[in-house]
Amino acid sequence: MDDMVERYLHAIQLFNEQDFFECHDVLEEIWAESFGDQKTFLQGLIQASVALFHFGNENFGGARKLYVSSRERLERFPAEYLGIDLLRFINEFDACFQELLEAGDVYPSGIELREERIPVIHFADQE
Repeated sequence: MDDMVERYLHAIQLFNEQDFFECHDVLEEIWAESFGDQKTFLQGLIQASVALFHFGNENFGGARKLYVSSRERLERFPAEYLGIDLLRFINEFDACFQELLEAGDVYPSGIELREERIPVIHFADQE
């Protein structure tokens, strides 16, 4: 298996283990070697990881900002991209951030990153 694919799979594993900061680091290494659409897609995943990291640390402003930029990048791609069930991921990502987004510009109180809402990256060939 090629080194980039191995690192990509490792990053997805880290994401699914909720090790968002480490996932971000691994994805950034791959991103630095990528071009075109792949680079844009990876940047969207990096931003999703950091958005969740910030959300978990109650940096709600940073979480919201990165959610929006991640979403803008990822929604450009088809439902399945680079082996990922992207549509499913985006739906889970949206549900995770719904309460925070609904708070609008008001500093949210009583909102936290809830374990059951944290998105998981599924491969397109998984059930």
